[in-house]
Amino acid sequence: MSAPTLERPGTAEPPAAARTPPQKPLQSKKPAEPINPLRRKMIWALMGGYLGINFLMFLRFFFPRALYEPNTVFNIGPPSSFHPGVNQDFLQSNRIWVVIDPGRLFVIFARCTHLGCTPDWLQQQDMFHCPCHGSEYDSDGVNFAGPAPRPMDRCRVTLQANGTVVVDSSRLYMQDPRAGINQSNDPGAFISI
Repeated sequence: MSAPTLERPGTAEPPAAARTPPQKPLQSKKPAEPINPLRRKMIWALMGGYLGINFLMFLRFFFPRALYEPNTVFNIGPPSSFHPGVNQDFLQSNRIWVVIDPGRLFVIFARCTHLGCTPDWLQQQDMFHCPCHGSEYDSDGVNFAGPAPRPMDRCRVTLQANGTVVVDSSRLYMQDPRAGINQSNDPGAFISI
């Protein structure tokens, strides 16, 4: 048996609705903004473009850059195809001048010995002139003015059995009076004609 509980008069148990804690007033929620599909497409396009460019750079790594230079050994034809003096037929393609002197043919590599520029052949003045710093060479490639320290180099020339001349511009003969080197009369620096 349970003990009877005594209630005080005037205190009654509150109803169940009063026992729940008070609720905050309902706030009005803003309606959700519609999703902008253009914005999402733009973001995906930018991300795809970025990844695509990086992928192309990755592929480019497997194809190295190559420098294609002209062949250093080439045939210039028979000596009779050149006129006496300096011939500029192979200046653009192989950077050489073919020089015919009485009794011999030699090839000058068209590179200034000062800083490596390509000199100009001045026919009227019978000399080579470097436009960059003013070095001047005679028709044999020997320097006589300007800052060039030595004469221009000569390429190796050989006369083939069929009568044509083969030039090897990778084998150069140099002349440097200050160092006591003079290879301009060595075999291969010229051919007798």
